[in-house]
Amino acid sequence: MNFHVLTLFPEMIEDAFSSSITGRAKERGILTLDCVNIRDFAEEKRKGRVDDYSYGGGAGMIMQAEPVYRACVSVLDRIGGKGGRRPRVLYMSPAGSRFSQRMAEELSREDDLVFLCGHYEGIDQRVIDEVVTDEVSIGDFVMTGGELPALVMMDAISRMVPGVLSNEESAGTESFMGDGLLEYPQYSRPELWRGHRVPEILLSGNHGAVDRWRREQSLMITASKRPDLCSGAVLDKKDRKFLREAGLTGAYRDAREI
Repeated sequence: MNFHVLTLFPEMIEDAFSSSITGRAKERGILTLDCVNIRDFAEEKRKGRVDDYSYGGGAGMIMQAEPVYRACVSVLDRIGGKGGRRPRVLYMSPAGSRFSQRMAEELSREDDLVFLCGHYEGIDQRVIDEVVTDEVSIGDFVMTGGELPALVMMDAISRMVPGVLSNEESAGTESFMGDGLLEYPQYSRPELWRGHRVPEILLSGNHGAVDRWRREQSLMITASKRPDLCSGAVLDKKDRKFLREAGLTGAYRDAREI
């Protein structure tokens, strides 16, 4: 997976991406990072400035179309696209589609992804219309720029790329994976910590019983903390029986059954 980030603050992306899991995957050549400073494409007479006043008035400055366009084209011309298909250009925007685990999985199958990070009051709409293929939002709140949202997306996408995680199974058992339920609680040593014990079932050595307990915990936690996710669950007969006994049938009334 090759990430290309168009930004005014490349060091912000490079420092964060070079840490932890993404940093190790980058060292092993599984992920690559290409940060492009949009200021490098400013008109010479403006000495690196890429913003200007907004037509129609209003507070704040707008990133100009031409420097953004030049920066983007420099990347697209360099990487091309398989089968003549242009790489996807993702613009971090509150008007975009909500980023999700499902979207992370989909994007992880691309060879190249280009992230466009805005700043100030945004980017001239004309260049958005010209180069952007996807507008994406990570939530209903305002941030200073697109760099942190881009890093959030890159981290989630990277985890779906084969070889990035040391344990390939771990990605498949996390929250929102599979049928979209939240993950079950996790425990580690010591067995007794400040009066709190690890649930006995996890010490039993009965893998079938442990798997069932974890499934039931996921069902309960999702119903209590994120009931909006319940409709995406896929339930079997054991799940239905547990939900009836736990009084949670109503929360999963729209869930599918196998």
